[in-house]
Parts: sequence; structure tokens; C-alpha cells
Amino acid sequence: MKKQAIQTTNAPGAIGPYSQAIRVGNLLFISGQIPIDPKTGSVVDAGIVAETRQVLENLKAILEASGGTMDDIVKTTIYLKDIAKFSQVNEVYGSYFKQPFPARATIEISKLPKDVNVEIEAIANIS
Repeated sequence: MKKQAIQTTNAPGAIGPYSQAIRVGNLLFISGQIPIDPKTGSVVDAGIVAETRQVLENLKAILEASGGTMDDIVKTTIYLKDIAKFSQVNEVYGSYFKQPFPARATIEISKLPKDVNVEIEAIANIS
């Protein structure tokens, strides 16, 4: 199977040598998304709730560009600068998914690109 790059202007462009997402067959591998507003190119810096919402909207836009939806996500990894904010992130995250929820890992990390507080990557199975 050949890999196909997915690109949309409704999510932030890559800030390095990577693709927003790569599709191989039915699998979509979405690069880690940080809270950048694709309309302005600026980091959303209005607290962890707004940042998490922007990250999930970026993921959603990439999924839609590939013909998928949030229901197609099977696995996510959340990177947090401060694990103490997990409950706030989890509340926003939960509003974007329904059962059966994707498998997930959450990792506290000392620094993220552009010094943001949250980054989420995902794998989806798009029929």
C-alpha cells in the first residue's frame, strides 16, 4: 500500500519536515496537533480548556479532510506539560468522543513545541 499525505488549510500547516497526516489503506496517522489557530497562525493561549479545544478542532479538520470523523479515531496520545491539568483536558476530550472511546495514553512532558501546554496525536481507521 502506498502512503498518501493529507493536507488541509483548516488545520495548522506543519512547522517542520512532516505531514499533517499520512493515510495508508484505511489507517490514518495524524501528527501531533498543538493549539494553533489555523486562521491566524497564532498559538491559542487562553488556558488549558481553550487550548485543548483548539487541538481537538485541528484533529477534527484533518479527519474531515481525509473523509473521516472523530468516531474513526481508535488511539490517541496526549502530551501534557502539567499532568495536574489532566482533569480539565479530560473533560474537553470527553466532549469530542462517544463510546466506545479510543484507546489512549497520557504523558507528562517537560516541553512541547512553541512552549504550548498540550499536544495530541491520533490514529484513525477510516472505511
